[in-house]
Amino acid sequence: MIGGLIGRRAVAGGLLSGAALLALPSRTLRAANSGQVPAALAPAAPWAVYYADAAPLAAFQPYRLLVLDSRTHPPLQPLADRGKTLLGYLSVGEVETHRPWFGRVKGWGILDQENPNWPGSFYVDVRDRRWVRLVVEELVPAILREGFHGVFLDTLDNPPHLERTDPKRWSGMTDAAAALVRAIRRNWPDIGLMQNRAYEILPQTAPLLSHALGESVYAGWDFAAKRPHRQSAEDYRFQVDALKAAGALNPQLGLHTLDYWTPSDAAGVRAIYDLQRANGFSPYVATVELDRLIPEPPR
Repeated sequence: MIGGLIGRRAVAGGLLSGAALLALPSRTLRAANSGQVPAALAPAAPWAVYYADAAPLAAFQPYRLLVLDSRTHPPLQPLADRGKTLLGYLSVGEVETHRPWFGRVKGWGILDQENPNWPGSFYVDVRDRRWVRLVVEELVPAILREGFHGVFLDTLDNPPHLERTDPKRWSGMTDAAAALVRAIRRNWPDIGLMQNRAYEILPQTAPLLSHALGESVYAGWDFAAKRPHRQSAEDYRFQVDALKAAGALNPQLGLHTLDYWTPSDAAGVRAIYDLQRANGFSPYVATVELDRLIPEPPR
């Protein structure tokens, strides 16, 4: 794992753990409200996620927006000079052992169980003021000093997940997650902010964001079978509706999707691009490792 994979808990099975057989996108999973896309949901600029540093500069040419790992990334200035918007990865609902701040946070006693899908990554209590200060006053500025234009906020769906599983112990985690996004925006009013999933807080945070990401909207990753899998129709429709509702709250919000599929299945990849664009989203389809750029297949 390089940097920290996007939406680590989310890719395991989706919101409702619907697992379907690997197949071409089904005609039954149509673009919701198919027809003309409202102006507020117009597709955003092409984008990609890349958590490595080996790709040549020319490989980034098709993309306007890039989410990169905040430590292991290609040179940023040449990308910025070519008009790319660059967002640096930051996990705010978990802390990984390889991050320099892991020891400090562990010493505070606010880390909980290890993420079962990503060994070495531990849930963090986002209610703790020390964590909020660390994120707002140290981690975000460090990413900006690297040359990024903003921050990609990952693992924010963990606080609501913990509160659902143990409401007494984790009371207030969902509100604390939304408050953390507010604190970042209040202290950094002009930077780009992309939130991954965390649909429970999206009604509160959508007005604060520049981008919202739905990961594994159509296709996620089955860790047991080690292959992509179709989300259930219920998962798919829930996520599409949540993203569109966020766009209605903030007409300037860029709406993006990240789905996982086998790159050699060009027809399947093209079908996912078509489906998500019909929904009004800016799609990217990749492998779960996110350590190489996967171009959209030609028509």
